[in-house]
Amino acid sequence: MDPGLSPIGPEQVRTLLAGVDTGRNSRTAESLLLSTLGYITDQPDPLDLKIAAAVVAEMREAARTFAPYRETPKVTVFGSARTKLGDPLYRHAYQIAHDLASVGWMVVTGAGPGIMQAAMEGAGRENSFGVSIRLPFEQGANPVIAGDEKYVSMKYFFTRKLMLVKESRAFVCLPGGFGTLDETFELLTLTQTGKGLPAPIVLLDLPGDDYWKTVHAFVTEQLVTRGLVSEADTGLYVLTDSCATASDEITRFYSNYDSIRYVGDHLVIRLRQSPSDEQIDELNASFGHLVSSGRIARVDPFPEEIRHDDHVGLPRIGFEFVKHRSGDLRAMINMLNGFTPQASSPPPEEPSSS
Repeated sequence: MDPGLSPIGPEQVRTLLAGVDTGRNSRTAESLLLSTLGYITDQPDPLDLKIAAAVVAEMREAARTFAPYRETPKVTVFGSARTKLGDPLYRHAYQIAHDLASVGWMVVTGAGPGIMQAAMEGAGRENSFGVSIRLPFEQGANPVIAGDEKYVSMKYFFTRKLMLVKESRAFVCLPGGFGTLDETFELLTLTQTGKGLPAPIVLLDLPGDDYWKTVHAFVTEQLVTRGLVSEADTGLYVLTDSCATASDEITRFYSNYDSIRYVGDHLVIRLRQSPSDEQIDELNASFGHLVSSGRIARVDPFPEEIRHDDHVGLPRIGFEFVKHRSGDLRAMINMLNGFTPQASSPPPEEPSSS
């Protein structure tokens, strides 16, 4: 028997699922059940099995928590749990969350004290989600979100980080310790490698503070000069000490750009306004190096998009993408947004998965 396959075959799994409403996910549901049964019959170490069971349970709980708000855009705020009330950083976190909540965004944090609590206070309980980690030296959720239906507690950092990233369309990183740096650099890694969707990432300092400026200097002086990352990768984030600039960066990112999807070798970018012929030529002149074959062009929805009813009413462009140039892709999205004045339209819906 192949590793990972259970003695129960696909037909038996389909029988087990016959009375379960899986929607359009029947194939994925069959694969999940087959893999689960295979893992059980592998007779793994009891601790490994407990981890797998806990991960599935945590992901289910988190998915059920976020599901009613799937169409509301969310911003995740990272930062130190040690920042105290009265610290100017606390006020800064409060302000950026308040500004974004006032234009229709919900705020996601790790549900702890410090920056996380400040952001939730700024957004208000009704506009906040908390995804906490159970630690021996911290006391559960902060009072803003404790007991709320939009709060979920996680045992594992990796499932928590998955939800903090997966559910949001924008990210604000304020100064913090090892955890904040870990979250920020993992977020940048996901975006750089194409494992995460393009999104505005704002490194927000206090006026007169050089926390993120110092991090940026390390990136440019050590990583870029050594060829460990490309200079274009520094375009994946925006450095500012202004809450107004941070808020504008996030809302402007979705002024024309809506979402992307990979269909085979093609990258499809869905937009609010179709580019003109002249703008298509400008895109090809500036970003033709992102195309492995052919050129950037307006395209109709692909059959896969139609089958999943995936933003089929939006105009779109498509091309065969050189997938290791995510920094340049971000610059291309900036150009697309520059083609259309920023409108006071409602926030975009959550992106569909590819």
